[in-house]
Amino acid sequence: MEEREWAAAACSGDEQAFYQLISIHRRKLYGIAYSYLRNEADALEAIQETVCKAWIKCRRLKDPEAFIPWLIRILINCCIDELKRRKRVLPYVAETVQATGEMVSVFKMDLDSALDRLKPKYRHVLTLKYYQDMTLAEIARVLNCPEGTVKTWQHQGLKQLRRHMDVGGELYYG
Repeated sequence: MEEREWAAAACSGDEQAFYQLISIHRRKLYGIAYSYLRNEADALEAIQETVCKAWIKCRRLKDPEAFIPWLIRILINCCIDELKRRKRVLPYVAETVQATGEMVSVFKMDLDSALDRLKPKYRHVLTLKYYQDMTLAEIARVLNCPEGTVKTWQHQGLKQLRRHMDVGGELYYG
């Protein structure tokens, strides 16, 4: 069965087809969630919430071919909700040391910090493009906006990212 057929079956209530689609795209979903939340447990929880919401709302989806972009959009919204919740509950989370024991490059920390300072629309495009290797057309489908707008947001986001990185990065490591 092709992905389109799985999506059509899932939208008509076939639990096995829904499971198959989620299984096929689980790595991509995890990668997106992790790139937003930067924490394995939170990423897995966001995926779980996404799958639950998608299953509940799946029958309302009018275009089964848009299933994966729709699913990714739900995931991004779940991640954004979690980030907003973090800001309300723990405003100093971004400054705490990661407790996973993972070695993190100073350059990666600077990049993450610079990405956090971008407007959300720019951050979404750059995250999906460079962390998830999605095409501009795929990003446009996920964000539900024209491809030209995505190109503009990418350009503006990269420009702002360079400006944020030049402030401390080049001078400090120079």
